[in-house]
Amino acid sequence: MLWIIIALLTSYLIGSLPSAYCFGRLKGIDIRKVGSGNVGATNALRALGTIPGVIVLLVDILKGVVVVLFLANYFVDKQAIIQEQNLRIIMGLCCICGHIWTVFLDFKGGKGIATTFGVLLGLAFKIPSLNVIVVLLIATWLAIFIITRIVSLASLLSGLLLPILAITFKLPFLLVIASLFLFILVSIRHKTNLFRLLQGKEPRLQFKKHS
Repeated sequence: MLWIIIALLTSYLIGSLPSAYCFGRLKGIDIRKVGSGNVGATNALRALGTIPGVIVLLVDILKGVVVVLFLANYFVDKQAIIQEQNLRIIMGLCCICGHIWTVFLDFKGGKGIATTFGVLLGLAFKIPSLNVIVVLLIATWLAIFIITRIVSLASLLSGLLLPILAITFKLPFLLVIASLFLFILVSIRHKTNLFRLLQGKEPRLQFKKHS
């Protein structure tokens, strides 16, 4: 049981690493005080520029991949209580929660989309049935974003699609539950975006040329 606690706590701490905040500080900017105030890749793109924003996005994705694909390998061998697949899923959820409620910034973090994608991407290497779902989610997100240039709309609709696909493709029970949890989480984190979308006031993402 001790190893499981350590695994979940470590996953949470890795997810808690506030990459957007750190890159902002390198440029003398507190990202919590500019743009939307969100500590995530979208606000980093707007406030810091394209190159730092893309780096933040990749780092946030990498956090999820590292936790479920590599860190979990170490803890799988240390405990025999939780099935390997389930341990990876639970560690991934802890990583996402760490990104959303980071202990390093008074439990106020990003919205979790990039890290969620990283977790799903990492799990897809271990759960083949997830491969098609990940591809469909990427295609959906990109299609909506390219058409509208609205990140929140792409994220909300992709979040809605996740549990639908999980049920359709008959994923393992815990993954279906996790997908429903993630959809609820995405919806809650995008509550203000949803209100602006309904009012037609949600800003479109414009890429800055400076870095």
